[in-house]
Amino acid sequence: MRQVIRVAVAGASGKMGQAVIAELLGAPKQFQLYAAFDQPGSPLIGRDAAERLGMSSGVRVTESSEACKGAEVLIDFTRPEATMAHLQVCTHHGLRPVIGTTGFSDDQLEVIQAFSHHQAVVLAPNMSVGVNIFFRLAELAAGFLHQGYDMEVIEAHHRAKVDAPSGTALKVGERIAKAAGRQWPQHAVWQRHGYTGARTDDEIGFSVIRGGDIIGDHTVMFAGQGERIELTHRSSSRTTYATGALRAAAFVADQPSGLFDMPDVLGLSALKAK
Repeated sequence: MRQVIRVAVAGASGKMGQAVIAELLGAPKQFQLYAAFDQPGSPLIGRDAAERLGMSSGVRVTESSEACKGAEVLIDFTRPEATMAHLQVCTHHGLRPVIGTTGFSDDQLEVIQAFSHHQAVVLAPNMSVGVNIFFRLAELAAGFLHQGYDMEVIEAHHRAKVDAPSGTALKVGERIAKAAGRQWPQHAVWQRHGYTGARTDDEIGFSVIRGGDIIGDHTVMFAGQGERIELTHRSSSRTTYATGALRAAAFVADQPSGLFDMPDVLGLSALKAK
């Protein structure tokens, strides 16, 4: 039987960092919250990582990522530039990262790809089990409805989200484009404004909403003549993402190298849209 997995959490004071910490403390037989760190100036620096949760973890939040030394897995829901720095720490200390950060540039994605050649990494824009089933359903629909139906992706998030469209929206857009035989991202249309002319057959439109405390809503619309099909996933709690992150941590801890996504973690990779 495998020993308890030692986990470090980046962005410990953030919404997702706190959700992950809560999940870790709820699974002491499988995971140990080994370290927690955040950017300088965070109000949790020097305090117990679970203080805001009304719990005690015995781990104090530090501003130094060197606290990761001795951990096995790093769970990272931060920002792209921070994740790039954390990869260097993972290389130095032999950690396997689980990355839920979104908004990476192509160059940054290449850095992650290169990292995966010598250490395993899970990179997933959305770690919810339900969202990954949503991806598969959207692919299946796109395979059948690639002619005669217009494809649109609509996403909504809280007012503090800094990247748009969301990583989840981009991922589902990429997958339906592939299933429909369309080029990605060449056929993507990012919002619309002014005189745009008529819609083309191949485009995949994106609409973005930011407001309030919306955790995450995603809809894929297939609009035909006289009917439309809408597939929607709505998140009402960040717990689903945190639970998925722990599943990813358990998966990646046993992988020597390679770049993995949630379908790999959940065993969905073999399920292909026909």
